[in-house]
Amino acid sequence: MGRSNETFSKKEKEKKKIQKRKEKQAKKEARKENASGGGLDAMMAYVDENGMLTDTPPDPTKKKKVIKASSIEIGVPKREDIEIDPVHQGIVSFFNDDKGYGFIKDLNSQDSYFVHINNTTEPIIEGNKVSFELESGPKGPVAVKVSKV
Repeated sequence: MGRSNETFSKKEKEKKKIQKRKEKQAKKEARKENASGGGLDAMMAYVDENGMLTDTPPDPTKKKKVIKASSIEIGVPKREDIEIDPVHQGIVSFFNDDKGYGFIKDLNSQDSYFVHINNTTEPIIEGNKVSFELESGPKGPVAVKVSKV
């Protein structure tokens, strides 16, 4: 009698492959049975008037708001010109001679204003009491025409 070409380990591997195929087929059938589906309608999302995503379609009887394109501002809104008192009194709270800029603290409002060395009429140092005028700069009010008191 001849011996079979299949060994014990080959038979075990074949059994495992068959078992995996059966498990895979069973999982596939279970997914098909449990799939609710719903088609395209279940996958749709709608945007409401506030920009929020919802699953309900918009009501066609609702009146839509009309927005003029000219009223939409893109970017930073322009600043309004502020009426500023012409001359202020303050103290130099910080000044760097090497870099040529510093800050002046207003005595009345306690606000701090940027000052550049080009806007001074005479050399200033920290602690000096000064008078200055304000102008609108790119980042807010800037002290100009700074002079010691």
